[in-house]
Parts: sequence; structure tokens; C-alpha cells
Amino acid sequence: MTLLKKEIKICLGSSCFSRGNKKTLLVVQKYLKDHNLESDVILKGNHCFNNCNAGPVMKIGNRVYEEVTDESVLEILETELGEM
Repeated sequence: MTLLKKEIKICLGSSCFSRGNKKTLLVVQKYLKDHNLESDVILKGNHCFNNCNAGPVMKIGNRVYEEVTDESVLEILETELGEM
């Protein structure tokens, strides 16, 4: 049985990127490396989730997270990936 990898999409559109997803991306990359999850998670940049007013936006699996900060992303990652 093959387990599906979790997929993280981070909006890298200009609005989300300038509002903080540049930092979010760095935090996610460090978290995946520090927890040896780089081979278990697919990390993708996404151009836009069409919800710029609620940015920065990030999606993990089917869940969309809005107004993500470099602080809140750690809690999100623990919730989503903590049992991997």
C-alpha cells in the first residue's frame, strides 16, 4: 500500500508574496528539513488562489489557510504534519 504524499501549495502571487508568503515559504522549507519530511511532502508554489484580500494564502491537501503568518504557519504545520 502506497501512502499519498501531503501537498502544500503556497501562493506566490505578488499580493500574498509581498504580504508575507516569502517568509512563510522559508519557514515551511525549514520545518520540512528539520522534521525530515522533505521526501514525504510535495511543496509547490501557486500563482493565485483568487482570494488576495485574505492573503497570504496557503493550501495543505484540501484545506485552505488564509492570513497566514510566519508564526501561525508553525501551528498549521504541526496540526497537518505532526503525525507523519
